[in-house]
Amino acid sequence: MSVVKINVLTVPAEMRETLEKRFAARAGAVENSDGFEWFELLRPVEGTDQYLVYTRWASEEAFKAWMEGPMQAAHRQGPPAGGGEAPKRPAAADSVLWSFEVVQSAGPKA
Repeated sequence: MSVVKINVLTVPAEMRETLEKRFAARAGAVENSDGFEWFELLRPVEGTDQYLVYTRWASEEAFKAWMEGPMQAAHRQGPPAGGGEAPKRPAAADSVLWSFEVVQSAGPKA
């Protein structure tokens, strides 16, 4: 049964662009992981300063393996591939992880 992990990131207005650029620069960091199924970064439109990072995994074990390996390595790495300095501070002021099991699902139309 697939599982969904939603990382709820509280992002101050002045850090929104930074957060989005950092996610754009991480291409392939999660997509190539065993058991990975889906990723979306959701920008708030109104009423909140919280971004949602939605990932879907084939199993809880696949998610845990990514957390213990590739995710930690990605957060430890130095300067971005394009050069420049490593991030000086987190873009998010707070983070909470929500966990769900997929009970029903419908895919996008072809």
